[in-house]
Amino acid sequence: MHTTLKADWCRYTLDFRFTAITSRERMDRKDTYYIKLCHPGSDTLCGLGEAGLFRGLSCDDRPDYEQKLAEVCGDIGRYASDPSLLADWPSIRFAVETAVRDLANGGRHIIFPSLWTAGEAAITINGLVWMGDRSLMSERIAEKLAAGFSCVKVKIGGIDFDDELSLLRFIRREAPAVTLRLDANGAFTPADAPGKLRRLAEFDIHSIEQPIRAGQWEAMGRLCHTSPIPIALDEELIGINTPGRKAAMLDAIRPQFIILKPTLTGGFAASEEWIRLAAERGCGWWATSALESNIGLNAIAQWVATLSPSMPQGLGTGQLYHNNIPSPLTLDGDRLSYSPAGEWSIPPLQWQ
Repeated sequence: MHTTLKADWCRYTLDFRFTAITSRERMDRKDTYYIKLCHPGSDTLCGLGEAGLFRGLSCDDRPDYEQKLAEVCGDIGRYASDPSLLADWPSIRFAVETAVRDLANGGRHIIFPSLWTAGEAAITINGLVWMGDRSLMSERIAEKLAAGFSCVKVKIGGIDFDDELSLLRFIRREAPAVTLRLDANGAFTPADAPGKLRRLAEFDIHSIEQPIRAGQWEAMGRLCHTSPIPIALDEELIGINTPGRKAAMLDAIRPQFIILKPTLTGGFAASEEWIRLAAERGCGWWATSALESNIGLNAIAQWVATLSPSMPQGLGTGQLYHNNIPSPLTLDGDRLSYSPAGEWSIPPLQWQ
């Protein structure tokens, strides 16, 4: 079916509007990659997918990443027919899956046609508050509340813990009914996590992502069993790419939620496998983008829309960059929509 396809790749550097800070790193720029998929002789009808390598986090952050992209594009018929061959290269697998679907749907950036892509539905998302000093975070929290977000997610673990508690106190004073999520990015230790979770629980927290570093299954399992705040696994899923290993991790830790980032968890089929295994164990989920441009965000949002999500999703990265790809994605308060009348404007790219 895919033996006559032609593929090219390119690198594109995204420039942040501000320094994005987590407990793990600071970012001003981020390289991403695109794969273009065409039928030979046609450079106008193409599918486009984003391989949003997340340096320092993706399990496919390897020195030979660009060599792998070239190899995949050189043998695209094989990989397009069976993206699971890229299980150890999740961001590239996501790009191939996206490009194949885009091309099959006419090269219009329609990956999963639905009421959402028809402009007849919206996805509720959380408002993400990036780290900064206490004053800057207060401003960002106020902006999210003023914009009407019903769910706010605050990154913690990067400033003084008492200052973070003060910020949460401010949120609860200003918006007692808002759903409040936290993301620690592994900032706590197994020793101090129980005490910090007890103090955070005073603020009626919906969930906390990855309180301790990934890979500590026994310690994380104890936390999930005893924490007064439901725990969502995020980084814990990265690099676990087989059904058996996925089931083993879920059985060992028994989290309340998992968070799916298709760029990091291997695209749509692999993420749906996570959802199925989690559901069998009574574990909930939501999806989150992972600093992709609008090409990747669009694909993730279209996929999520087909799953009829029951809670706010983490799909708000589209406004992070000065030079994002102009798209029909629109955000009104906490509602992410797709405008069929909107236009994509793909800039000139240096294809390899």
